[in-house]
Amino acid sequence: MWWSYQDVEEQKARLQREIAKRTKRGENFEPLPAPAGQKKLSTTFWGQAWCRNLESYQDYETRLPRGRSYLRQGKVYNLEIEPGKLSAVVAGSELYDTSITVQPLPKKQWQQIVKSSVGQVGSMLDLLAGRLGDGLMQLLTDPVGGLFPKPKEIRFNCSCPDHADMCKHVSAVLYGVGVLLDTKPELLFTLRDVDQAELLSDASSSVITDLSADAGDLAGADLSAIFGIDLSTEAPPEPPVPKKAAVKTAKKKTASKKVAKKKPKKS
Repeated sequence: MWWSYQDVEEQKARLQREIAKRTKRGENFEPLPAPAGQKKLSTTFWGQAWCRNLESYQDYETRLPRGRSYLRQGKVYNLEIEPGKLSAVVAGSELYDTSITVQPLPKKQWQQIVKSSVGQVGSMLDLLAGRLGDGLMQLLTDPVGGLFPKPKEIRFNCSCPDHADMCKHVSAVLYGVGVLLDTKPELLFTLRDVDQAELLSDASSSVITDLSADAGDLAGADLSAIFGIDLSTEAPPEPPVPKKAAVKTAKKKTASKKVAKKKPKKS
């Protein structure tokens, strides 16, 4: 079908009227800004890793380019990432509601990632910024054992008339995730329904457990000095009573004794 410039402008105007109508009803329409004039959609470690992983699946390759174009044109609105779910409104010939379900990361797979990360994540800031060792980066982005979902773990739903498994609107939303991860990388862990803090807390507890289990090296050692915290289980001594308070207490006791010695008067 041949589309003239006038047709395109009429479509844009129709979409804007529809957005204005839904906004008036109380709906929020926030476009996802994609970088203009840049070859890459994403600029950070997690955003680029998501896009690379997306493009590695042959099942998606025929639909991805059109979705990338939609995203660059600012046609993706209200992209939200929740545990196991993506949702957005995409502007095509009409406004289409798009939702994508993603299976949670298998517990066994997550536990293996946590175990392999022990001692390798310096801080939450390093983790979210992608400042990680090569080995850990490869593990987290591995297509089989990493954090990213596989095609069989993803299901699409779009209100558009395209009956393809992945329409261009779904593709635009998937690429939008990469853009959103540039500013909110923690949402990847939210999507896969895992707690990124475990990559830190588990490492810390493992170190303490290993040290505590080594009785030979730590026998008689001052654990409080090693960890910089007070590990004593004894109750703290009571604070000394100030001298003035002690004098008042003694006077009260003496007065009580004098009253007790007085005999009651006979009636």
